[in-house]
Amino acid sequence: MECIAEIKNVSKKFGDETVVREVSLSLDAGKIYGIAGRNGSGKTVLFKMIIGFLKPTTGKIFVNGKEIGKNTDFAEDTGIIIETPGFLGAFSGYKNLEYLAAIKKQIGKDEIRKSMELVGLDPDSRKKVKKYSLGMRQRLGIAQAIMEHPKFLVLDEPMNGLDREGAAEIRELFLKLKKEGTTILLSSHHREDMEELCDKVYEMEDGCLKCSKNAF
Repeated sequence: MECIAEIKNVSKKFGDETVVREVSLSLDAGKIYGIAGRNGSGKTVLFKMIIGFLKPTTGKIFVNGKEIGKNTDFAEDTGIIIETPGFLGAFSGYKNLEYLAAIKKQIGKDEIRKSMELVGLDPDSRKKVKKYSLGMRQRLGIAQAIMEHPKFLVLDEPMNGLDREGAAEIRELFLKLKKEGTTILLSSHHREDMEELCDKVYEMEDGCLKCSKNAF
């Protein structure tokens, strides 16, 4: 089976504080992996290292066969949600995605429209993002992460701000993407996300990663 990402003995220090401790993890294509843990356990720092936003103090990270920080600065062919998605508040959701799509020039209007429709947003709405609810902003963040059809998704608390019905819709979307071969790494505080989505669940505590007893 194809390995999409491999994390080898990765640690991260900020000054004298170690926030990620010798984490090793291998992620296979077409599977969903969950990481549970309290705020401050090291999840977000680990995710930022995987995508290239932070450099590990020790260890190596490979995504799609390339070493982050050596062969490439940032994880390629990867969709990302890290913390609250940032958008231009004075523009519509569609216009925001259009600006972002123009950076790589990989997709056109049809793909942008479809990504918004998949997360339950109207691509024709002129509503400015600054007037979006937290849930709508989160949906737009997910649309941005999936619109270029990446092989790998790294999603830090993707259900933030979504009501129960909205979270169920997004879980269905993630399962659909999994069937299409997308690999997903996500963190969540919600038990349903882990039970319904994940092929394997890990727990993070004090920077250490261990396989959860609830993994299946």
